[in-house]
Amino acid sequence: MEAANDRQKHVLVDKVTARYGADLRGRCFALWGLAFKPNTDDMREAPSRTIVTELARRGAVLQVYDPVAMPEAQARVARHPGPALRCQPLDEALEGADALLVVTEWKEFRTPDFDAIKSALKEPLVFDGRNIFDPALMRLQGIEYHGIGRAAT
Repeated sequence: MEAANDRQKHVLVDKVTARYGADLRGRCFALWGLAFKPNTDDMREAPSRTIVTELARRGAVLQVYDPVAMPEAQARVARHPGPALRCQPLDEALEGADALLVVTEWKEFRTPDFDAIKSALKEPLVFDGRNIFDPALMRLQGIEYHGIGRAAT
């Protein structure tokens, strides 16, 4: 069970590297959600920790936002060597990023301004680690979508 849980924490990283390759130098990703689950700042077993570590290890710059866990994230980042992790407000985390990764299913992420997402990202691309978006809606919005256990659209 623990091995399966650990493997699940790598699924988004695997999807990103399948799309961009293993070397992510020069890439920037927006991450929405750092806490283990919504309505908490608990990051002890959060998938975001693995995702941040693995993407940074591959050279990516990360722009992250969480409605509650930012202080905890900044404390952890201060102890984490490697590329800078830029913690920014929700909309600014998107600016200039290659893609958006949704890591925690906070309520405020469920109904975003899709036009703002498309205009802020370098390309309209979302990796949805919590399957909070409907693939058909994403297709209608003109956004390339990669969910968990769902085909890319």
